[in-house]
Amino acid sequence: MKLTVIGGGGVRAPLFVASALRRATALGLDEICLMDTDGPKLALTGALAQGVARKAGSPVRVTTTTDARQALDGASFVVTTIRVGGDEGRVLDERIALRHGVLGQETTGPGGFAMALRSIPAILGYARLRDELCPDAWMFNFTNPAGLVAQALHDAGYARAVGICDSANGAQEAIAPRLGCAASDLRPEVFGLNHLSWTRRVMYQGEDVLPRLLADPDVLRETRLNIFEPALVRHLGMWLNEYLYYFYYAEQAVAAISAEERTRGEEVLMLNRDLLAQLRQLDPARDLDAALAVYYRYERRRSSTYMHYAQQDAPTPEEADALFNATFLQADPHEGEGYAGVALGIMAALTSGEPHYTALNVPNNGAIAGMAPDDVVEVSCVVDGDGVHPLPIGAIPDGPALLMQVIKRYERLTVRAVAERSRALAVDALMAHPLVLSYSRAHVLVDEYLAAHAPYVGEWA
Repeated sequence: MKLTVIGGGGVRAPLFVASALRRATALGLDEICLMDTDGPKLALTGALAQGVARKAGSPVRVTTTTDARQALDGASFVVTTIRVGGDEGRVLDERIALRHGVLGQETTGPGGFAMALRSIPAILGYARLRDELCPDAWMFNFTNPAGLVAQALHDAGYARAVGICDSANGAQEAIAPRLGCAASDLRPEVFGLNHLSWTRRVMYQGEDVLPRLLADPDVLRETRLNIFEPALVRHLGMWLNEYLYYFYYAEQAVAAISAEERTRGEEVLMLNRDLLAQLRQLDPARDLDAALAVYYRYERRRSSTYMHYAQQDAPTPEEADALFNATFLQADPHEGEGYAGVALGIMAALTSGEPHYTALNVPNNGAIAGMAPDDVVEVSCVVDGDGVHPLPIGAIPDGPALLMQVIKRYERLTVRAVAERSRALAVDALMAHPLVLSYSRAHVLVDEYLAAHAPYVGEWA
């Protein structure tokens, strides 16, 4: 079985390969093909990934190519994780938004809109190639904004396409260690949209364990719920996706990010440049162990400041730089599988037929009351040999329901705007977004984003 990763030159590729190799026998995996348009970067991360396979003594071939047709030919599963415009594009997305006093964040609000302008056409292009070269292959999209891209794929008629995001399963991953069980033993009830989801129940051995966990101060303090005030969590009575911070604390988020010396995009750009420079100097093919040590240290440094501005005890980027420059901490290569774990879990279920429960971005098909059947939602699903099936959620609380409907209108308008290259629809989309809401801001943001990303989005009417 061949697994293809589009965007395989990304810095997370070696971790993805390591996770896939641990499941290779169960999947019948014999090739992992890493494809990327950036040849020099692919050479470095590909060499690391191939080194991981050698160290594991795996018979699985890890191949690299810049040719999408070669990568997709004969694939059984395709994972798309691309960043059109690179880290520099993310920096522009965030800084342009902040200049106009609105959230500058990679996937939420205007930053996510700008990323969608570049991501959607590229992913649709790969989907067309998928249908030509490996039409039976499942496509798992991790490219952000993942839910919005999944909506575009569905609207364009592409079947066997699912949006994946590790944050959708945050509740079960955090709760399982506290109960001393595997995450697969839990049955969370997740509903929402990508980066806008809630977990209403978590069933374990016939009991909803979520109420007693949310009543535990240690849970609120030691998990990603620590970015929310305990009173808010208890008032809502649900597990909150961390990206809801940008809605429940909208003005605080803008102020905190604006006060930073560098945006998250600028921080990641700096970290990635440093990593690639060190890898070029070391040459992973010549000194694999040293290259992997640098790589795992980079991973831990990058993770250490994730959403740090929302956490009182998290280090600032500057503090993290000082800490990691003074020590030789390395990330555990087996620590957390992120989106790789989500994708590989689905592949195993589709291959073996054994049911697997996870939250995914799929058409609603009646799962969540009040949402249209063809609205792509983030919802609990069961995956088996017959495909991916959203589980019935039914009616949901009014607050989340109204916010979902507003954001879905924004997503629908964005997909149409990209398809028609329409400035008017793009302005309508941003005006609909609750973190923008203003015509005076929306039309300026649209104009500036289209100008900044002209090489990737082309001419718009």
